[in-house]
Amino acid sequence: MRMPLLRKLTRTPLAPKPLTCPYCYERFPIRDILFRCNTRMSRTGRRCVAKTDGILEERTGNRRELGPVFSADGRKTTAVCPDCASETRYRVCPVCHSQLPTQFGLVDNLLIAMVGSKDSGKTVYMTVLLHEVMNRIGARLDASLLAADEHTLSRFRLNYEESLYAERRLPTTTTSAGTRDGRVDPLVFRFSVRRNGPIRQAPVHTLLSFFDAAGEDLVSQESVDLNTRYLANADGVLLLLDPLQMPGARQSAAPDTRLPGVGARYDTSVGVLTRITDMLLSQPGLLNRGLIDVPVAVVFPKLDAFRHRLRRGSPLTVEPPAGPRFDVADSLDVHTEMMGLLRDWDGVQIDQVMANNYRRYRYFGVSALGANPTSDAEVAQTGIQPYRVADPFVWLLSELGAVGREGRG
Repeated sequence: MRMPLLRKLTRTPLAPKPLTCPYCYERFPIRDILFRCNTRMSRTGRRCVAKTDGILEERTGNRRELGPVFSADGRKTTAVCPDCASETRYRVCPVCHSQLPTQFGLVDNLLIAMVGSKDSGKTVYMTVLLHEVMNRIGARLDASLLAADEHTLSRFRLNYEESLYAERRLPTTTTSAGTRDGRVDPLVFRFSVRRNGPIRQAPVHTLLSFFDAAGEDLVSQESVDLNTRYLANADGVLLLLDPLQMPGARQSAAPDTRLPGVGARYDTSVGVLTRITDMLLSQPGLLNRGLIDVPVAVVFPKLDAFRHRLRRGSPLTVEPPAGPRFDVADSLDVHTEMMGLLRDWDGVQIDQVMANNYRRYRYFGVSALGANPTSDAEVAQTGIQPYRVADPFVWLLSELGAVGREGRG
């Protein structure tokens, strides 16, 4: 029996893509976004009383007294409080009740998870990376990076940037999610970039959420499971594997290099990679033809400890091209060079795991500080001299369509 033409042409409209909260990484449709009263006096002379939000406190630890939360059409940017009739622009996540950034749901929202073993230097790397993108790299890309909320602004400046750049102190260890009832505290930024072309276009805005998993959260499958929601919903992953935790690399590091600890409290790079891979493979929506489809930038930090071992003409001995686009050819040269170093460092198993389980991945060699820190965990006298620190981040953005690329591959 032939289907009537009208029926053949009728299609059920696709449901809008669910959004992901940049703070709790839970997913929900845009219409479910809630609003919070601003507690200001309305035109009717009424005002809501601020008090502690039980859900916000339970999910994030925030005990501030705030206006009540109410339901309205989350597709809109404003709503009127049903209790006091005051109009509010405070949109909040329906799950954790965190205030959502301006234009959330109206611009791209990319979640970047950063994971790595204990003492791999994740926090130092993230601090220098964000500082560079706000300054030197931002100028190169014709881009800007701004904190998307007051908490991120003050926390990044005081706890990260000022500590490392002004006080020259290495940050303390990231707090485990296990000690905070499974809670994490992402940093959320607004990344804006102009696309280069014959006609100067308006900037493209993207919300970026950085989640820094503590090394302790990766030493067992149970601890990895605490971060399943954050890793499974991430659009891209920065995976830091410390070469100084590889036996072959430790032996070839420069004299007086600060070596990370070994033993039961620490894990191998392969162990961290294996647990993360097992968790991602258990999420069916992340697979494409049996391979994990989330782009993973595999970052090998502390490259300054091996500078004396790099061959003459190595792509790791020169700065990346200075153009506004991600340079694919340069990145592939670095990737190939890192594969050779993995063989020298007894890290072939890492390459085997990546090749057999991931569809999109790239290797990077970076140095956040540019020199070995002092024995009392301070920046070297030469200061902070980052090297290729932004390459992994820019590659992820190019994979996710947030920045342009030069070349193919």
